[in-house]
Amino acid sequence: MKRVAIIGGGASGLLCAIFCARNNIAVDIYEQNNKCAKKILVSGNGRCNITNKNLSKSDYFSQNPSFVEFALREFGFVEFEKFCHSIGLLLDVKDDGRVYPLSNEAKSVASLLITHAKNLGVNFSLDTKVTDIKKLLKDYDAVVVATGSEAATHLGGNRDAIEFAKLFGHNTIQTYPSLVQLHLEQKIVKKMSGAKIDGEVTLLIDNKKHSTSNGDILFSDYGVSGFAVLDISQGASVALMNSAHVSISINLLPKFDVQTLLTHIQRVAHYSPKMSILDILSGLLPLKIASGVLEDLKILASTCGDEINIKLCKKIANQILAWRFSVSDTHGFRHAEVSGGGVDTAEINPKTFESLREKNLYFCGEALDVLGRRGGYNFAFAWASGYVAAKAISRG
Repeated sequence: MKRVAIIGGGASGLLCAIFCARNNIAVDIYEQNNKCAKKILVSGNGRCNITNKNLSKSDYFSQNPSFVEFALREFGFVEFEKFCHSIGLLLDVKDDGRVYPLSNEAKSVASLLITHAKNLGVNFSLDTKVTDIKKLLKDYDAVVVATGSEAATHLGGNRDAIEFAKLFGHNTIQTYPSLVQLHLEQKIVKKMSGAKIDGEVTLLIDNKKHSTSNGDILFSDYGVSGFAVLDISQGASVALMNSAHVSISINLLPKFDVQTLLTHIQRVAHYSPKMSILDILSGLLPLKIASGVLEDLKILASTCGDEINIKLCKKIANQILAWRFSVSDTHGFRHAEVSGGGVDTAEINPKTFESLREKNLYFCGEALDVLGRRGGYNFAFAWASGYVAAKAISRG
C-alpha cells in the first residue's frame, strides 16, 4: 500500500488526506499543534467563510497569477459542495457568493473533516513538529507540505514551508502579512479607539490612488481595522515592504457629497444657533469620531451654531469625506489572517502541485505564493490544491 505523509492538519492538509485515503492510500498527518484545524476554527469570527461560489484568478495575488486556474477548475464550488455533502456538511450560499456552513459554526467544519478522515483510517500525530523532511521522503512514497504560512503565529503560523522548500533549492517569494490591521502615525486615532463606523477607505501609494473598499472601519489605539481596512491591506503591506509612502483616505459618510454635508451642517447651525458643533456632528458620527474630527482640525468642540460660517462648514465636510492618515506599518503576522508570498509557484506543477525540483514532494495551500481576497477565496484555493495533490498522488 502506498504511504503518504502530510505535514500540517489545516484545510489543504485535511482535504488532501481524505482524498488520498479514499483511494486506499495510508495517510499519516503530522500536526505541530495539540489539535488540527485551528485556523478553520477561528475563521469568519467562528462562522467560517468556507469558500466562494464565484472563483477566478482575478481574486488572487501572486507572482504567477495563472497558477490557480487549473486547480480552481478541477475543484471549484460545484465539486467542493458535492464533497461537503458527502461528509454531511451542508452549505449556506449568500447572495454575494460567500459560502458558510449551514450550521453557521466553524467547529462543525473542523469536526466533520477530522472525523471523516479518522473514519477513513488517517493517522494523526499531534504535537509533532517535523524537522527532518528528507527522512520523511525516504520513509514515504510522497510527502505533502501543508504547513500554512506565518500568518496567525499564535495558532501555529510559521515559515516551515519556506525552510523546507529552500532545502531542495526552491526559490521563495518574500512574505508579508495580509488581511491585517494598519498602524497609523497620527496620535488622534488613540482618542477614537473603540469607535466604529461604516465607511469607505481609499489606499494611496506615493499619493496615487491604489484601491478603495467599503465596509466597517474600527479605530484602535494603534490605528484602524475592520473589513474595509482588511480589504486594502494587501496593497498597503506590499507597498510598505517596498518602502513606498503609504496613506489612506477615510470617507466617514460615503452617502454624502461635500455640498450636501456642508448644507446640512449650515442648516442645523442656523436653526439651533446655540447648539455646539460637536452636538451637530454627533447627529452624523459616533461621538468619539466627531470629537476626533474637530480636534484634528483644531476647532473647539464648544463652537456654537451662530459662530459657524460656510468656510468652517466646508473645512469640516472635506475632513469627514476625505480624512487622510499616514500608514506606518501593519499589525504584523500574528494578527494577519493570511500571508502573501511563499514558495515560488514557477517551480511547482500547477496540475499536480508536485515540486519541479524534488520528486514526490508536494506543496499545498498557503505555503505557496498564492493569496486570495477576503471572502472565502483563500479557503477555496486550500481545498482545490489539496484535492489536486491527492489526485496526482493517487494516480502516480
